[in-house]
Amino acid sequence: MPSGQTARPRLLRLPEEDTLSLGERAYRQLRSSIVQGLLPAGRKVSERGLATELGISAQPVREALRRLEREGMVVTLPRSGTVVAEVGPGQLGELGRIRAALEGVAAALAAERLDDGAMAALTAILARMKAGTAAADTEALAEANEEFHALIHRATGNLFLTRSLSSLRANDSLGRHRAVGSTPRDLPKALAEHKGIVAALKRRDPALAEERMRHHILRSLVTNGVLPALSRSSRRER
Repeated sequence: MPSGQTARPRLLRLPEEDTLSLGERAYRQLRSSIVQGLLPAGRKVSERGLATELGISAQPVREALRRLEREGMVVTLPRSGTVVAEVGPGQLGELGRIRAALEGVAAALAAERLDDGAMAALTAILARMKAGTAAADTEALAEANEEFHALIHRATGNLFLTRSLSSLRANDSLGRHRAVGSTPRDLPKALAEHKGIVAALKRRDPALAEERMRHHILRSLVTNGVLPALSRSSRRER
């Protein structure tokens, strides 16, 4: 900058929630309500009723319900309207296996495409996971875990894969909420698995990254009661 000139004040960045459309906000709120059981399976929902509860117009609610229907979290039935979907244990297990396969593919692609900045961000998230594990802070760990996987998904550069995984993770969240869930003694195991995934990504080893990611997802589904115990061959790691 030439001498004598003062720097122009920079505007503060808007918080993320201020940059989201009403449709996105409605989608996130309704999805969270379904996962938490506030909108239980079988409950009939209407655009007008939900719009009134959320204090917004019907149009963004309509957009949100369309997304949720594509994700299988609500269904439209003849002469019954839209209802919250009933996702049974068997279906959750099948969706979990599909997600494990696609998460593995995402890790393999990320091993080839992650740039230095994304790798540094992944390492920083891993450090937060380590701190959260030591403190048994499950809320912080859940947030870091979401960021960990989202970063890997973005690194693939594959929009179809990212959208597919987003839908599958929505159902996975539903399964985790209904299940007993992991205990503090399971946390170090999850941390070790995340470390192994990052190590494979840093080695730029697609096959190893895919294997470790797939095993991590399957093991977490078992821990949360979504899948039965893994066979001995499935537990074998490189």
